[in-house]
Amino acid sequence: MSPKLVRFLTFGIMTALLVSLALVRDAAVGGADQAAAATQAHSSTARFYVTLYGFVDNSPPSAIISNPVIHSKAGGTGTYKDPVTFATDTREEKPGTIVYYAYLKKYFIMEDTCTECSKDWSGGGNGDNPVPPRNGHRWRIDLWAGGDKSSLHEPDKSALLDCENALTQDAGGDVTLNPPSTLTVDTTPIYNKQTRQCYTP
Repeated sequence: MSPKLVRFLTFGIMTALLVSLALVRDAAVGGADQAAAATQAHSSTARFYVTLYGFVDNSPPSAIISNPVIHSKAGGTGTYKDPVTFATDTREEKPGTIVYYAYLKKYFIMEDTCTECSKDWSGGGNGDNPVPPRNGHRWRIDLWAGGDKSSLHEPDKSALLDCENALTQDAGGDVTLNPPSTLTVDTTPIYNKQTRQCYTP
């Protein structure tokens, strides 16, 4: 066999081998990307103790949030693109986590922390959380109800606090984590500060 033919065959074999390795690599990367996308897109529903807070019982009384993501202060309309702020312990849900609460027909985004949530997560708390522990933790989120400076004074103060209490379900509520963007939404404010009206599920 001539030296030229040997070189030609060797070159062809090496080229074929490199192409095969590239295809295997691309398949592996593509599979990893698909797995990551599937993990991100995975939606699950779990029971949480779902409470509400507003301008008057935020700490300090205000709309200040500790972990802003899409809002500079607590707010939102409840759509997937503009979810309402919610608070919890950062070990429970990371800032930016989106959830859906069917009871209120709204999406919420984690942008704030919650003292009672942290106590519940760590095994303490004031004993008001009715949801059985999962993996050693009591799960709790606190949803932003609204209000403003007028909520610091009566009759607005009582109206806001009464609304928060009225929408807190005694047995907790089912919350969807990483929900699809197509769920039913009602953008009626949880608490209307102009009319002092509370949302009716």
